[in-house]
Amino acid sequence: MSYSTRLYCFSPPVMLATFLIEIIGAMYIVWRYKMTDISRLIVAILVCLAIFQGAEYMLCGGFGVQGGLWSQVGYSAITLLPPLGIHLSLAIAGKKRPVVLVAAYATAIAFIGYFVFATGAISGHTCYANYVTFASEHGQVSILAYALYYYGWLFVGVWQAFRFASIAKEKAIKSALIALGIGYSAFIIPTTAFNIIDPATLAGIPSIMCGFAVILAFILITKVAPDSLRQKNDAPLFSFKLPL
Repeated sequence: MSYSTRLYCFSPPVMLATFLIEIIGAMYIVWRYKMTDISRLIVAILVCLAIFQGAEYMLCGGFGVQGGLWSQVGYSAITLLPPLGIHLSLAIAGKKRPVVLVAAYATAIAFIGYFVFATGAISGHTCYANYVTFASEHGQVSILAYALYYYGWLFVGVWQAFRFASIAKEKAIKSALIALGIGYSAFIIPTTAFNIIDPATLAGIPSIMCGFAVILAFILITKVAPDSLRQKNDAPLFSFKLPL
């Protein structure tokens, strides 16, 4: 498949650049902060984002490598993002919601199993100028089920982050939770706009969402991590203030 080298929104050069930003960001968190539940979850989110971008790059022209394995790897990685976001907001807020968390991870594992083991779950891909669509032999039913899973848990995660922020007593924790909610909203709002304008883009939900995920990565690295992980008098190398 031929693919223009012109720099489109989510073209191979942008995919590669995004992969590098996210994987370097994960390495920075490991180097900069003590490993706790919060830091591990931040690293896990960044690594999952990077894996999807790397898989997309390989699918859309990376070294000429093609094959369904990259689709399975990419889908498996980004399928974990909604429950990881829910888990991270719980960890930052110091809350426990085992029923919600177990349900989120259980549905994620079920979809990963489906993508890896079900014949025809991911039967092909098409690299467009702005995103990648993934085909399934199981038709719209599987696409809509996955969209419901993804949007559903993302909305739960965003609502939970803002809810916990509203009752948080520590300013840094409140700020970290608000930033996390904004970061995960970056998945929902642009992708919803794409889907409303052109319902055919439902098949490209993972690619479109992760195309905007660099916003989430930036917020995790420069705001969520510093506010939720640093100790007193331990200033981060990079940070920014939200207009609260």
